[in-house]
Amino acid sequence: MICVQNLVKTFGSFTAVNGISFEVAEGEIFAFLGPNGAGKTTTIKMLTTLLRPTGGSIVLDGLNPQFEQNEARKRFGIVFQDPSLDGDLTAWENMEIHGVLYHLPHRLRHHRMEELLRLFELWDRRNDQVKKFSGGMKRRLEIARGFLHTPRILFLDEPTLGLDPQSRNQLWTHVKKLNETERVTVFLTTHYMDEADRVAHRIGVIDHGKLAAQGTPAEIKQQTGATNLEDAFLALTGSTIRDEEANSADKMRQFARMWSGGRR
Repeated sequence: MICVQNLVKTFGSFTAVNGISFEVAEGEIFAFLGPNGAGKTTTIKMLTTLLRPTGGSIVLDGLNPQFEQNEARKRFGIVFQDPSLDGDLTAWENMEIHGVLYHLPHRLRHHRMEELLRLFELWDRRNDQVKKFSGGMKRRLEIARGFLHTPRILFLDEPTLGLDPQSRNQLWTHVKKLNETERVTVFLTTHYMDEADRVAHRIGVIDHGKLAAQGTPAEIKQQTGATNLEDAFLALTGSTIRDEEANSADKMRQFARMWSGGRR
């Protein structure tokens, strides 16, 4: 479903992603793990047509997203780290706008909206403004919306960041159910190692733009001699605290270059 070969992304002299290759099978839940600034979000942006690769190739459901952007975008849903809901609109209205943008027929759209809002336990709050929702409810709504157009692939970029354990557990229960019933391929990033260990069929670990390891959670632990995934992750990426400010500065410079390049 996803095939990446020798993928590279540079911003001037800075290499954010450095020749990574991996495949994700149809119906698989694939966790893409790495420290801050390792290249996770840059990779997702290339997979979802938001960034053009410097080198290498990407195939999504048989399509090249670099040259078949519109068709590729129909095949996937995405939930970014940053909130994307309109707080002044209701849950139903946020879903409705998404369905209209994807040209879903009225009857099918409303049937799917009800189905997903019920599954994610938001049906009774469908007519409430989203700004009145808790953080967990907003995340559930964003993911329900991502499933609305029946994507073949769903990208989740740290979807449970800041959520309490109960909300995290509930969210993954719903995602796993749709993964199993609809055979949706899920590509996720998370800093919660217990989530990746429990949810993912396979894992890729990226650090400094390169893949450090990939395999099942059990294989990753066996490879590093660790008894749990967190220890395996630290063995692969080190225990040094990453400089958040430096990472943020790097990202700002990257986006500045992208913006100036896009205007030329």
